[in-house]
This record gives sequence, C-alpha cells and structure tokens, in this order.
Amino acid sequence: MKINLQKDFPYFYETHMHTNLGSACGNNTGAEMAAACKEMGYTGAFITDHNWGGNTCVSRELEWSEWMTLYARGYRDAKAWGDKNDFDVFFGMETGFTGIEFLVWGLDPEWFINTPEIRMADIPEQYRLVHEAGGIVSQAHPYRVEPYIPEVKNFPEYVDAFEAFNATHSSPLSRSHNDPTWNDEAMKLALKHNKPMTAGSDTHSTRLFGGGMAFKKRFSNAKEFCDAIISGEDYIISDGVYWRNKKGEIITDVRFA
Repeated sequence: MKINLQKDFPYFYETHMHTNLGSACGNNTGAEMAAACKEMGYTGAFITDHNWGGNTCVSRELEWSEWMTLYARGYRDAKAWGDKNDFDVFFGMETGFTGIEFLVWGLDPEWFINTPEIRMADIPEQYRLVHEAGGIVSQAHPYRVEPYIPEVKNFPEYVDAFEAFNATHSSPLSRSHNDPTWNDEAMKLALKHNKPMTAGSDTHSTRLFGGGMAFKKRFSNAKEFCDAIISGEDYIISDGVYWRNKKGEIITDVRFA
C-alpha cells in the first residue's frame, strides 16, 4: 500500500512512531518500521519511543547513560537501515507525565546522555531544557481519553505546537484509541492558542496508518524540520483519511495505491 502524495508537498514525514527496542508496546524493530514507511511513500520518520515516564521497555534501574544508550537502539536500528536505503531517520522522544505525553524533536541521544537532569524535569523544566538546546515540544494527542490518562490537561505555555491530528484516532486501519473527535478538539486547541498543528500516526507496528506531515523540501536533519514548523513554512498534514492544510482545513482525501 502506497500513499498518493500531493505534488506540491512531495516530502512526507512520520513524526510519531514506536519500536519494540524502546517501547514496551512496540511490535517491530526500527529497521522494520523504517522499511514499512519507505514502502508506503514516506521520505523519513522520527523514532519517538516512550521514555522513562511512559511505557518504555528499558529497565529504569539502569544508570543514566546506559539507559539512554539502550533506549536509543530503535532509532539507531532505523537510521542504519535508512542510511543504506535513502530514507531519513531522525531521533525523537515521547515523554510521559502520568499519562500526559509530549513529542520532543530536534535533539540527539548524546544531548540526553549529557543532560541527566532531564530525567527529573517537570513539564515546565522539560520545555526550558529542550528550548535552550534548540529542540521543540509538541503535546501528543491532547484530548485522548483512556484509563492510563487520569485527566485531560493541556499545556499551551509549555509547548511549541499541538499534535492536532493523530492518525490512530482517525484512520480506519487503527484498532485502538479510535475516536476522531479527539483530533477535532486538538485542532480547536491549536487554533485557540495560535500554535502550529503537527500530525503523526502514533503507530506501533508495520501496519501503518498514513499520518504525518508533508513539506516542499527535504530535510537533512531534525533541526531543519523544527525550524520549518517554528518559522511558519507551508506544509500539509495527513490524519490518515484527509490531507489538510496547516490550519486543519480539508484539502482532499488521502488515497492509497
């Protein structure tokens, strides 16, 4: 199955994806996830495994640098495959605070190894540390309602963007967390606070949902991706059902060949 890209935005990136090397809920290796993405038509992907505050599969008993080294295996596995197969792989992280989760992009594993204080940071401190290092933060699925999320809470003052469209909520291929009204509310939240909208699939296996963000240019690193969002560059987003502009307005159906 291959997604039909829009001709003016040919470079398509998955921004929210898990592997079984970093996330306990992941089903496939980084290399397998990268290969599945390329086959569907993505240009690249961020590996955003769950960190110590979420459903990580790496023992929290480990010393910090060892924990981070093992945690980054999913990313390194995907990147090794991507480097050989013309597929861009960037490092990311899904951070967790009692069910409230954030996507962190633009930093590398070495930064985390050298910044052990991030492990004890609260939400405001996370934002400060990430910003000082040149990364950005997007609140993941801000209106998802599940037993592992005790309360829906949003933090517009401590994010650069909101994940307005999580394809797990909207794609007919999704078998969990499937409620598109959560995306509707997240889109309204982003508009209310004048924050950029991001989109991703939140996929945990090679059964992909087709969510993500498409741009006019290809990125050579994660910082370029972050800069494009913050500077207001034009892009379109997919929720696995529709292509939308960056205000969330529907452009056309997402079609698969």
